[in-house]
Amino acid sequence: MIAVVYSGSKSAFWKISSEGKTIAECTIAGINPCFNDPKHILYLLNKEITLINHAERIKKIYAFVAGTSSPGMQESLAHTLGQFFRNSKIKVNDDLYGASIAACYNQSGIVGILGSGANCAYFDGKRPEQNNFGLGYILGDEGSANYLGKILLKQYLEDKLPQDLKKQFEERYNVDRPLILERIYKKPNVQNYLSSFLEFYIDKRNNKYIEQLIDQAFERYFSTYLMPTVKQHPGQEIHFVGTVAGTFQDRLRLVAQRHDVHIITITKEPIHNLLHYYSN
Repeated sequence: MIAVVYSGSKSAFWKISSEGKTIAECTIAGINPCFNDPKHILYLLNKEITLINHAERIKKIYAFVAGTSSPGMQESLAHTLGQFFRNSKIKVNDDLYGASIAACYNQSGIVGILGSGANCAYFDGKRPEQNNFGLGYILGDEGSANYLGKILLKQYLEDKLPQDLKKQFEERYNVDRPLILERIYKKPNVQNYLSSFLEFYIDKRNNKYIEQLIDQAFERYFSTYLMPTVKQHPGQEIHFVGTVAGTFQDRLRLVAQRHDVHIITITKEPIHNLLHYYSN
């Protein structure tokens, strides 16, 4: 029995397989070790009955987790998971590696992540190329759910939202300027708070103003991540992975056309491809 987990900062998706067949799955809060200490990660695992019921029988775990690009973070998370899954051999890689496998399998290509966070890399069929991206929700993540939440709040706080959207936003979230600033600057898990506003984009996706915000965010992603990578690796097929890419793939493909870029695949939930890859 094997388990595969793909985790951003907001959510961790688990699938458990036996003899090539999925026998269980669940979603828990993200287990990014940059934001969650071992005690909290174990607390999250011990809350999920699906994981508790299968923990002793799982022999291998392939974990792809945001915030584990360094060997030290990978070893630390593997040790933490090993305290819960005591009979498992555990391999930890970062989410960019997982996204690359899910999109390309063993082929080369350029892989973009647009989920709760953002990243991009050339994948040679074995490993993603090292880059200077992956700066997180404060310094980076352009185009991601974090970023979309940030620009929506900024538009609201600067009184730039159209009145109809402003009213709908206030009614839905029951917020005002002091409450937002307190939540951003005085409370934990800011990245999850920012990502939570993705639902507003989804509900209002046909609003022209919301479309403009999405397109502007994707333009920032292309200029910051994708086009520099394409310039370094011309002729490579381009793939996208993540909730934001999958949810707004119509807008993403339109922005790509403006840059004369053809996107081969968009995978909203990479966990399915990862399980297939490691089950066969």
